[in-house]
Amino acid sequence: MAGMRGLFIPGPTNVPDRVRRAMDIPMEDQRAPDLPEFTLPLFQDLKKIFKSESGQVFLFPSSGTGGWEAALTNTLSPGDKVLASRFGQFSHLWIDMCQRLGLEVELIDVEWGEGVPLETYAEILAADTGRKIKAVLACHNETATGVTSDIAGVRRALNETRHPALLFVDGVSSIASIDFRMDEWAVDIAVCGSQKGFMLPGGLAILCVSPKALEAAKSAKLRRCYFDFADMIRTNKDGFFPYTPPMQLIRGLRTSVDMLLAEGLENVFARHHRLGEGVRRAVSAWNMKLCAKEKRWQSDTVSAIQLTEGFDSNNLIRHAYRRYGLSLGMGLAKLNGKVFRIGHLGDLNELMVLSALGGVELALRDVGVPIKAGSGVGAAVDYFHQQGVTLNAAAAE
Repeated sequence: MAGMRGLFIPGPTNVPDRVRRAMDIPMEDQRAPDLPEFTLPLFQDLKKIFKSESGQVFLFPSSGTGGWEAALTNTLSPGDKVLASRFGQFSHLWIDMCQRLGLEVELIDVEWGEGVPLETYAEILAADTGRKIKAVLACHNETATGVTSDIAGVRRALNETRHPALLFVDGVSSIASIDFRMDEWAVDIAVCGSQKGFMLPGGLAILCVSPKALEAAKSAKLRRCYFDFADMIRTNKDGFFPYTPPMQLIRGLRTSVDMLLAEGLENVFARHHRLGEGVRRAVSAWNMKLCAKEKRWQSDTVSAIQLTEGFDSNNLIRHAYRRYGLSLGMGLAKLNGKVFRIGHLGDLNELMVLSALGGVELALRDVGVPIKAGSGVGAAVDYFHQQGVTLNAAAAE
C-alpha cells in the first residue's frame, strides 16, 4: 500500500524519528566504566515523569505485565489479601495474576464503562479492622474501556480509614500522558510500559517504587528471581543492571524523557486532553457513544466507541486496516464486536488525529454505518480551531 499506514491503537504508539535515531546505534558494552554517566541521570529524570522525589525507578526488560508481577511478588506473601476492582480486560488480567500467584483477592466487579468504585473501597477498608488487606490495586486508565479512575480518591479512602495497605497503580496507558502524582497521592508502586506515553517500542516495564514498598520487600515471601528489586537495587546504585539490559531501548528512553521534559509535563497533559476531546466531539457528531459512562471517566489517551447497533466492530476494524492501512483497537473480551478503539496518545498532534477520524469515517461509510460524511472530522476541526485561537491569544499576552 502506498503512503503511510495509520497506527491509532492505544499502544504500541508511534515512535518519533528522534527516538528512532537514538536507538539506531551499534551494540555497546553494558558494563563499560562510563555507563553510569548515562544511566544514573536517567534514573533521576524518570522520577520527574512520575512526579516523585522519594521513589526509586526500576527498568525491567519486559512488558507492563512483568511490571505488575514485580509489584506483587516483591512486596507480598503467599495468602496475603488484596483489594481490587474489575471493570475492563486489563484490570481483570492483573486480578487473574494475583490469584495465580496465590494471593486472596477481595474482588469488586464493576460495570465496564465505570471506574474504581471509591465509596465501595472506603467501606471495605473501614470494615477491615484486622488489617488483613495488604495492598489495594487500582487501574488508573483502563485501556479496554477508555476509562480513567481517580487515584487521588483511592488515596483519600485509605487515609480516611487510616488503613496501612500499600497502593499499587497500573499506569500503563496513563503515565507520561495523563497527570500522575506519585508522591502527592502516596502511590507505593506505579507500573507503566515503554510502548505508550513513552513513545518507544514495547520491551521495558518502568516502575516507580516508594520507600514504604521497598521496606515491605524486605519481609515479603512470594518467590521472585528475575523481577527481584534487591538485585536491581544492588546494581542500579552504581549505574548498572543485574543482567544484560536492552541498551538500545534505554538510549531511546533517554531521548523520550528529554522530549517530555522539554515540552513540559503540564503541556503534555493539556495536549492529550485537547486531542482526546477532539475525538470525543467526533464521536458525538457520529451519534455514537463512548464506553465510558460519564464524563468524569473519559480517558484522554484512548476512546472506546460503541458502534451503531446491528454492526460488527471487528468487520469495521478489518476493513479499515485492509482498505486504508488504518489500525484501530478492537473490543476486548465482553466488548468484542461491540466497540472499536481510537488511541490518541504519545507522539501525536491535531493533523494526525484528523487523519484517523477521516479514515474512520471512510470505513464507517464503506461498511454501511449511517453517518454524515465529514460530521466527525468537522466537529473536531471546529474544536481544534477554537482551541488554537485560545492558545494563540494566551501566547500573545
